Amino acid sequence: MHLGIIGYGNISTALTELLQADPVIQITVLVRQSSLQRTKEALRSCSAAKIFEVVTALGDLISAKPDLVVECADQEAVAKLVPQVLDAGIKTVLASIGALADNDLERKLVLSANAGRAKLILPAGAIGGIDLLAALAPAGDLSVSYCGTKPPGAWKGTPAEAILDLDALDERTVFFIGNAREAARAYPKNANVASTLALAGAGFEATKVQLVADPGAEGNLHAYEVHSQICQYSMEIRNMSSHGNMKTSVATVYSLLREINRIRHPIVL
Repeated sequence: MHLGIIGYGNISTALTELLQADPVIQITVLVRQSSLQRTKEALRSCSAAKIFEVVTALGDLISAKPDLVVECADQEAVAKLVPQVLDAGIKTVLASIGALADNDLERKLVLSANAGRAKLILPAGAIGGIDLLAALAPAGDLSVSYCGTKPPGAWKGTPAEAILDLDALDERTVFFIGNAREAARAYPKNANVASTLALAGAGFEATKVQLVADPGAEGNLHAYEVHSQICQYSMEIRNMSSHGNMKTSVATVYSLLREINRIRHPIVL
């Protein structure tokens, strides 16, 4: 298998480490010029990438013709790069699912996927039960409420800093109440789970969201409730924070690995 990766930060590094247990044949990574040397050095020590190339131009990634591209960058990269990857007919896994809160971008991605006869794959990420939620959606009359809780440090660099004194916070505090679209736009690195639930279920406007800073949180807690005419359920998942990035759950990396394996293995679940 030839795997393409957009971005080589915390998520990509962890992903390639996991791939060492079941190596891919070739890896091509697209990064900014400023990250070129650092990425090459990191991949040289990765046994999963015995054959690798690091490029700084999207055209070079597309020309390499990977079987699958995994976006591990940010919403800006989704908007600038992913439509062209799909146009080229390359299946793409999206880590920054919150980018789809932009209606215009979502339409553009759909058009590109159709034009290139490619698939845009949305992983479950740090949440579970997405298969059941998506199965219930066609029945209609769906209510989804989500609460995302993270340590105060995970909310640094976000609008939460203007609402709370994150360093001095001594109790669990709800600082955002709104819908999934509002959450995705205001907290693009923290609200991918809310976007995933919205896309699978009731939509961005109808998915209720609360975001919480809790100094007692040991990781990232994702909890949601679903009510429909045919099924009701609730789910609570306590995730370990990714090393070096409190905003991301370790489970997110494993979810991306699962999507890679679904492409390259003959039997999938």
